[in-house]
Amino acid sequence: MRANSLVELDRAHLVHPLASYRGHEAAGVRVLSSAKGATVTDAEGRELLDGFAGLWCVNAGYAQQSLIDAATKQLSQLAYATGYFGLGSEPAIRLAARLAEHAPGDLNHVYFTLGGSDAVDSTIRFIRYYHHAIGKPEKDQFISVESGYHGSSTSGAGLTALPVFHTGFGVPHDWQHKIPSHYAYRNPVGSDGETIIAASVASLRAKIAELGAERVAAFYAEPIQGSGGVLVPPAGWMKAMHAVCKEHDILFVADEVITGFGRTGPLFASAEDGIVPDFITAAKGMTSGYVPMGAVFLSDRIYDTIADGAGDAPIGHGQTYSGHPVSAAVGLACLDLYENGLLDNGRMAGNRLLEGLYSLADHPLVGDVRGRGMLAAIELVTDKERKTPLPAEADAGRRIFDRAWANGLIIRAFNQGILGYAPPLCCTEEEIDTIIDRTRMTLDQTLEDKDVRGALKD
Repeated sequence: MRANSLVELDRAHLVHPLASYRGHEAAGVRVLSSAKGATVTDAEGRELLDGFAGLWCVNAGYAQQSLIDAATKQLSQLAYATGYFGLGSEPAIRLAARLAEHAPGDLNHVYFTLGGSDAVDSTIRFIRYYHHAIGKPEKDQFISVESGYHGSSTSGAGLTALPVFHTGFGVPHDWQHKIPSHYAYRNPVGSDGETIIAASVASLRAKIAELGAERVAAFYAEPIQGSGGVLVPPAGWMKAMHAVCKEHDILFVADEVITGFGRTGPLFASAEDGIVPDFITAAKGMTSGYVPMGAVFLSDRIYDTIADGAGDAPIGHGQTYSGHPVSAAVGLACLDLYENGLLDNGRMAGNRLLEGLYSLADHPLVGDVRGRGMLAAIELVTDKERKTPLPAEADAGRRIFDRAWANGLIIRAFNQGILGYAPPLCCTEEEIDTIIDRTRMTLDQTLEDKDVRGALKD
């Protein structure tokens, strides 16, 4: 089918996520047609380096034959198996066991979902069930962090703390509460790590006191806040917040939908942070985006409490595609890649990526460079001393994405002038260097934008 026909069909029928529907209709879709490694090709034959791994998810890179073979074999052998009625499939059972081996501490129980949003929703249900099981149904208040992202489902969107996911949807709910982000570059307390940690601990304690510890069920945090602008907390931040939750008998949920599976270096960022959460949510890199799948990891204590609380009664939570055998088979093949060199390559590539981005720090528009592993960002300003964001007229989210695309690079361009990077872990040194070169070209073009030029400090 001709590309222009696809554009018209898309305009008429396909509803895109997180889009201005009318704006998308006017602009038209960019159709991707093929991909290999870290390179994608559009319908017009243009090749682009994918500096964002699809949507933080194609960690293994495109066209990995072992993943394709795993899916193909499983489709031929057993295309579907329900987890209801006491049934199951070998891939789902083996994947749960292998994931439990890799997970921190006693997170030995895995509930499979279709992705990150329903993984977060599942934790809400499990947490409520847990507190009912221990005779504390009044513990029904949830706390998360400003600039955090925990999905866009009916409940998860309220834990998410980004206005676009609230406007027009009637969220957050009255049982969902926020504390300020650790956002080091723009934190009112300054950029010192220990000071930021102390401020976050104080904010969490204050929120707990306001709500009453006897009412607070759980606290949600990302090891790195992804969709909020790749906000990296000071070392020790997660551990400090975890300690406060343990002190007040509040369950701790580490949302690793983005950071899991090598994105920050290890298989799970929580292990690097030195914590064993009560829950971990995961998705994206678990199957490298080849097929949909997410997961909730439950600690022994949580699982046993829920199981004993239910007794012989069924626990009323489930999904048709939980533990889908094809997705599980791909997940197993992904684990093979991670265990056999992909994590190591990701660490090396991540070091080169950060080194390259830091080399851009003297560019007139670069105010901040931050990251961990293959998850990074640069934040653009028009005045480095005052940290003045790009003006709204510069339309940073659209224009910078368009410029990068024209330069053969896909990145995440946030509206506030933050450029996000999450390349596939399979990237070569040459590909990382090309990402940096094309970023520099995009920055230079942005510097010449009349709206940006007019806002620059003399």
